[in-house]
Amino acid sequence: ACFISLSIGTSVGTIVALTPVAAVLAEKTGIDLAFMVAIVVGGSFFGDNLSFISDTTIASTKTQECVMRDKFRVNSMIVVPAALIVLAIYVFQGLSVTAPAHTQTIEWGKVIPYITVLGTAIAGVNVMIVLLVGAIMSGIIGISTGSLDLFGWFGAMGEGITGMGELIIITLLAGGMLETIRYNGGIDFIIERLTRRVSGKRGAELSIAALVGIANLCTANNTIAIITTGPIAKDIARRFHLDRRKTASILDTFSCLIQGIIPYGAQMLIAAGLANISPLHIIGNLYYPFTMGIFALGAILLRYPRKYS
Repeated sequence: ACFISLSIGTSVGTIVALTPVAAVLAEKTGIDLAFMVAIVVGGSFFGDNLSFISDTTIASTKTQECVMRDKFRVNSMIVVPAALIVLAIYVFQGLSVTAPAHTQTIEWGKVIPYITVLGTAIAGVNVMIVLLVGAIMSGIIGISTGSLDLFGWFGAMGEGITGMGELIIITLLAGGMLETIRYNGGIDFIIERLTRRVSGKRGAELSIAALVGIANLCTANNTIAIITTGPIAKDIARRFHLDRRKTASILDTFSCLIQGIIPYGAQMLIAAGLANISPLHIIGNLYYPFTMGIFALGAILLRYPRKYS
C-alpha cells in the first residue's frame, strides 16, 4: 500500500486496488477484516502524503511556493519514523500468523512504471513529464505483456482524466471563493483571530495545523482543504518568518491526518464499501494516521527538524 500510493500519488486508487486483496488475505489467514483494511488505508495515506505526484503535495508546495523535493525531505523526517514504528507493531503482531504458501510468480516487468515514476520524481523531474513518462511506460509494458490493448490503454487514461474533472471544478470554485473572501477582508480577519495570542513560530505553526484541520473536517477533502487554507498559511508564514518547506509539510500532514480518521471521507467510505464493513470499525484499527499525527504535533512542539524550524 505504501509503495503503490507513493508511486501513483493517490490514496483512493490504492484503496480500490488493494482492499479486495486485503479481504481475501483476512479470510485465508483468519485475521480480522477491519484490521486488514485499516492496514491498506494507513499505507495509502503514507504514500499519498509523500508522493511527488500526489494532488496534496502539488497543492501544498504550490501554495507555499517551495520545491517538492525540499518538502519531501521535511515530510519524510516526520512521517518515516512513525511508519517504522507502525511497521514494527505489524511485524510483532504478524509473528503468530500463518500465511498461505506462495503459488504465483511475480511479474517484475510490470513494476517498472511504478519505479520509474518514483525515481524520476525524486530526481526532481517536472511533475507533468513524470506523469507522461509513467503513462507511456505503463502502456508499452501493458500492451507487450498482453495485460491491455491499445484501446484499453486510451480508455484507462480517459478514466483518469475524467476522475480529475470534479476536483478541477471544485478547485476553481474554491479559488474563486477564497479570492472573494480575501477581497472583502476575510483573510486578514482569519489571520488576526488565529494569531492574536501567537507570539512565536511554534504557535504560528500550530495555528496553520488547526486551520487546515478544521477546513478538512468541513470539506472531507484534504486537497480542497489545502487549496483553501494554503494562501492563509502562506501569509502566516510570511508574518512569523516560518520556513515554507515545513509549512507545506504541515499543511499536507495534518490534512492527511484528519482525512484518515473521519468516517465520512472518500477513502474511508470506499474502503468500507468494498469490504462491506462500517467505517468506524476501520478507524478503530488504524495505527498509522494517529501515529503520524503524534509525530507531526511533536515536530511542531519540539521544533523538529531543526534545520527547517
